Amino acid sequence: MTREIDRLLAIMAKLRDPDGGCPWDLEQSFQTIAPYTIEEAYEVADAIERQDMGALKDELGDLLLQVVFHAQMASEQQAFGFEDVAKAISDKMVRRHPHVFGSESVDSAEAQTKAWEATKAEERKAAGGSSALAGVARGLPALLRAFKLQARAARVGFDWPAADGALAKLREELDELAHEMTLGMEPSAALAEEVGDVLFSAVNLARKLGIEPEDALRRGNAKFERRFAYIEERLAASGRRPEDVSLEDMEALWQEAKTKAATRV
Repeated sequence: MTREIDRLLAIMAKLRDPDGGCPWDLEQSFQTIAPYTIEEAYEVADAIERQDMGALKDELGDLLLQVVFHAQMASEQQAFGFEDVAKAISDKMVRRHPHVFGSESVDSAEAQTKAWEATKAEERKAAGGSSALAGVARGLPALLRAFKLQARAARVGFDWPAADGALAKLREELDELAHEMTLGMEPSAALAEEVGDVLFSAVNLARKLGIEPEDALRRGNAKFERRFAYIEERLAASGRRPEDVSLEDMEALWQEAKTKAATRV
């Protein structure tokens, strides 16, 4: 394994070598590579969702390449190298698992989660982050960041006792959005803010129900794709396309798709 890691590091160093390296790789920076890093992480998640182990192996390799790429650029700036990255995460894992690598003990996964979060909180405090929300990366996708912000606030007591409170808040935000819409349908900062409040409240309700909002939205996307594909297939069977028919016609087919899905065994 060490041999293959060394080979990968050597390949990346060669790609970034001003003398004979790849022009594209040489032009890249942390900023330009960051979107690819995020994309590769999502492709890993997609392979897991599809339970495709072959694809998962390939996508994990692509994600590892991103780590190596960033480490190479940092090494060129004499900031840190790949070994420093590996050491930092190794030290962190040992530090956050004293029940495995030390003398402490935990009796459940739940207890370990609490201990993990307590350790993280101490690390944030030591780094100068006094807020309960400190450390929630701003670069996270908005849906995931909302979930994490809410979970952090909940740990210090800022939370609804039950899901009913979160549902009532969502209804309140929907009413505020409806009111803002009566003032004008043109895009505005106020209208965007109300839509944001609705989305934030929907994420909070999902959290209180024990549902991962990203997973829930993926399921919603998949359901929409299936039902819209049904509309296209039914229209194609009669030589038509969605743009050839009315919204009412497509809605009727949508309801038909829902009925078929509900009665499927």
